[in-house]
Amino acid sequence: MSIDAPEKAKRNGPVRVVVETVVLIVVAVVLALIVKTFFVQAFYIPSISMEPGLKINDRILVEKPSYWMNGQPRRGDVIVFKDPGHWLDADADAPPTGGVGRVLAKVGLYPTGGHLVKRVIGIAGDTVHCCDSQGRIVVNGQPLNEDSFIAHQSGCDGPMEQDEGTYQGGCRGWTAKVPPGRLFVMGDNRDDSADSSYHLCSPPELKRARSDPALERRCDNAFVPTSLVVGKVVALVWPASHFRILHRPATFDHVPNA
Repeated sequence: MSIDAPEKAKRNGPVRVVVETVVLIVVAVVLALIVKTFFVQAFYIPSISMEPGLKINDRILVEKPSYWMNGQPRRGDVIVFKDPGHWLDADADAPPTGGVGRVLAKVGLYPTGGHLVKRVIGIAGDTVHCCDSQGRIVVNGQPLNEDSFIAHQSGCDGPMEQDEGTYQGGCRGWTAKVPPGRLFVMGDNRDDSADSSYHLCSPPELKRARSDPALERRCDNAFVPTSLVVGKVVALVWPASHFRILHRPATFDHVPNA
């Protein structure tokens, strides 16, 4: 006895819905993976190092095409990069713990750990100095006007001198030459950012590093390899009240080439 067409369609209906749903989910996941790998990825701000513009747990979008085809980060870009080596503590380095968070992170729909967010101050060949007589960071002899985006400080746009945890009001002086294939990055909250300036070796250490490979590697760790850069931060998307598009500050346009 054969099953008529209406009865057969009725039985196949639920199966067809399940199959179509599974196919749609697979396609959506594949597309999300492609977008995450090549185009856009979500991250979060893990610390206060980029205040006042980016605060703890702000959600940001990072675009990747700007650095395709030998494109390189520019001075003033806010970038996301992988830890160059022990810049992050265990908490900041931790990935999402929840099952849903881990799955969404895989496809770029949830922020992941193990990354840092900083602003590019110097690119390969640049000389970055802290600071001039007005307390400004100087790149290739050009002082930067950073008042519009860094945390307010008294008299210094770089890390300030401290004595037993108390700020003394003067700049903690240093000069750095950026090696090939590397970047010098800083947080906008200059006195609370474990960035390139924080990891710089002192002049005596740099001198000893010439004959000490282990020390040389540690001193080199102050500069971020361009190969570790994930992409450029283009928007702050959550919370909604913080939403804004990020732009490269105009002060960096005046910096001459090295």
